[in-house]
Amino acid sequence: MTGAAKRWPRPLPRPMSPPAPPRPVRATVPGPPAGSGGPDDRPGLSLDLEKLLAARLHAVKVRPYLAAALFALHVVEDRSVPTMAVDAHWRCYVSPGFVARTPVEELAGVWVHEVSHLLRDHHGRGERYAREHAEHGPGERSEMGGAPAEGRRRVPPADGWGRLRRNIAADFEINDDIYGDGLPLPAGAVLPSLLRLPDGLLMEEYLRTASMSGLAAELAWLDCGSGADGQVRPWELGPDGAHGLSRQQRDAVRFRVAEGIKGRPGDAPEGWRRWADEAFHPPQPWRQLLGAAVRSAAGAPGAGEDHSYRRPSRRSAGVPGVLLPSLRRTPPRVCVVIDTSGSVSDAELGSALLEVAAISRAVGGRRDLVSVITCDAAAGVAVPLCRAENIELVGGGGTDLRSGFARALRSRPRPDVIVALTDGQTPWPSAQPPCRTVVGLFPRPVRAVSEENPDYVPDTPPSWARVVAIG
Repeated sequence: MTGAAKRWPRPLPRPMSPPAPPRPVRATVPGPPAGSGGPDDRPGLSLDLEKLLAARLHAVKVRPYLAAALFALHVVEDRSVPTMAVDAHWRCYVSPGFVARTPVEELAGVWVHEVSHLLRDHHGRGERYAREHAEHGPGERSEMGGAPAEGRRRVPPADGWGRLRRNIAADFEINDDIYGDGLPLPAGAVLPSLLRLPDGLLMEEYLRTASMSGLAAELAWLDCGSGADGQVRPWELGPDGAHGLSRQQRDAVRFRVAEGIKGRPGDAPEGWRRWADEAFHPPQPWRQLLGAAVRSAAGAPGAGEDHSYRRPSRRSAGVPGVLLPSLRRTPPRVCVVIDTSGSVSDAELGSALLEVAAISRAVGGRRDLVSVITCDAAAGVAVPLCRAENIELVGGGGTDLRSGFARALRSRPRPDVIVALTDGQTPWPSAQPPCRTVVGLFPRPVRAVSEENPDYVPDTPPSWARVVAIG
């Protein structure tokens, strides 16, 4: 459970030795859970289920659009859990001592926090991030489970630090959408402001841009379960345990929540509205398409790869005293050309923005690798991607994406992949661009669409482009 929904009985002890040089950021963070010696943690204490369910009802009252997800969670009492935690199968593991010492309103915030991890698929995203960055260490399953001893801070081992970083980053993503309007913000909440980071970013972006080593000692107790970071805990029941939801049931819950948010969009924060938009408009398989583009770009020796000292080569062990770099594959630089001509509807332009967001996720959340060009009869300037919903789509005239392709190829550095989102009513470049090309086509009837020239039939996309239908 996150520190953002907890309130601890006493602050951490301050060291008596002369203080170290100040950190770049000094912020209040929650201390570790009370140890086994506290009155609320005695072995005979039973779970106050009535209080816990009353907190869930309060969460449903103040966040009605999350009701389907909150009621889908199955409670499992477990004394080895520091506070509350969830697994990928929608079980909620609860510490009786934590429930006993936490007010109902704050417990309601805990319910919302934990179910947010599951709705945002932090389990799957955490697994992918750990796999891509080789962060699952051999001792990570057991060394981070359970609460620290009384009065002690525990710095996580090297292999557990990756798990903790993902948990902190996932909390950063969701906590700015949780509190207020009936859910009080606890003192020392785990928020991006702890590291002077902006709100509204994704977990992957916080992991990529922020150094969280300064929070390791204070937040070593933090454990929201595998539902927050993808790392299975020893105390979890696993896929074959009782009361778990199947993949189809989990998807159905997410759809019902998204439907509730879309039905009353004014009741939900902006982050949840963006999530619901993407849940209702599942993006095209850009991850697979861009993966194919990377493999194509890497066809020549050395293309798409570079040596890096960030993760030393394993061969360094055989050469004492010498640090060898490893060969790392770099994600592609993508330029998205959006057709903003008069034949493209506002709804299709909205779909184009959703696809831009999906492309950003497909390159690991590296928005600096994605640029956008709007194009009707003439191309606009290539704009770096900050947030997809802030892109200004200018146009409304005729269509000639050749100028958009030319503008993209003049960009420096030159893109590895050009993605064109269009209705197809355009001339195409006569020569194949020197990079991978993907064309996303908005659906159009087969008949001619030009009123001025009924016999006009648009050219089909060239054979050198990978074509996929949008919608």
